[in-house]
Amino acid sequence: VQLQASGGGVAQAGGSLRLTCAASGMFLSVNDMAWYRQAPGISRELVARITKAGDTYYADSVRGRFTISIDNAKKSVTLQMNSLKPGDTAVYLCNAEVLTAMQFVHTYWGQGTLVTVSS
Repeated sequence: VQLQASGGGVAQAGGSLRLTCAASGMFLSVNDMAWYRQAPGISRELVARITKAGDTYYADSVRGRFTISIDNAKKSVTLQMNSLKPGDTAVYLCNAEVLTAMQFVHTYWGQGTLVTVSS
């Protein structure tokens, strides 16, 4: 299973960016997908998670500013980030929990994508 992330880049404070992550490979289904972020010297933080049913979770620091959505047909997740703050600067990592062809639940990580927010 591979997770391909795209998006990110540089934005000014108050601006917007969009991250997308698509899952591909041999698996039966995606249970949920999420975005984490990691800034230098700070532990990895769960930013937002969404289940295949559409249930969502947001970290307090991003609730009301970020929106996560899932496309079950395309096995992809999008994180729309609005009202960005310098504190949102981090490497963002995509995560997916999938049901494998062998009926196991396994978690995969994509490569990180850098988001930089300037003040």
